[in-house]
Amino acid sequence: MSDIFPKWTNQLPAKVLMGGLLVGAATVAGTWYYFTPKYTRVGYQPIQPVSFSHAVHVDQIGLDCRYCHHAVEKSWYSNIPASSTCMNCHNQILKNDPRLALVEQSVQTGRPIAWVQIHKVPDYVYFNHSVHVRRGVSCVECHGQINTMEEVYHAQPLSMSFCLECHRDPASRLRPLEKVTDLNWKWSNDPKTAAQLQKTRGEQFVHDWAIQTSQSCSACHR
Repeated sequence: MSDIFPKWTNQLPAKVLMGGLLVGAATVAGTWYYFTPKYTRVGYQPIQPVSFSHAVHVDQIGLDCRYCHHAVEKSWYSNIPASSTCMNCHNQILKNDPRLALVEQSVQTGRPIAWVQIHKVPDYVYFNHSVHVRRGVSCVECHGQINTMEEVYHAQPLSMSFCLECHRDPASRLRPLEKVTDLNWKWSNDPKTAAQLQKTRGEQFVHDWAIQTSQSCSACHR
């Protein structure tokens, strides 16, 4: 009596099982790889080659953001300071501290420190720091309360919806230009008063500075 099914069907269960295992393994691997903080970003806090505390340098000592990130008002990017910038102070302060060995070596050899980039948007997204900073958008809006961080981490999603929230209501994110890098500044310690001032003054800034935020795709995708 001839078989009802072709002989190759005898291998079908094993092939289906193997295919299922491969698909499952690929799904787990893809999820494991692309859903880590490195890709979802929020909470991403890599170990840097040199420990640097913004809480000490900004909150305690009072360094202005622009001392290190001096390009932020005139360029699309916010630069990482050169090692020589660090040594402007540390030639005198904690001069022989072993934690600064890599910084001193960088200055002597001219090789930049391999800092790990934390804040990042996709390559197809255009963002200009200077445009935002010179129109009253503080560092904390995108980077969180970075002045209190012992180790910098990715605090905001920087997603399209995150950006659009600001573009749809810029008044709620604006502050006086002289307060942009004063990261602890508030309109008022009273939340109700602060909200009212933010609304009235923010709307005034939008008018006075002729702010025209775009929600067009081409605004960010160029």
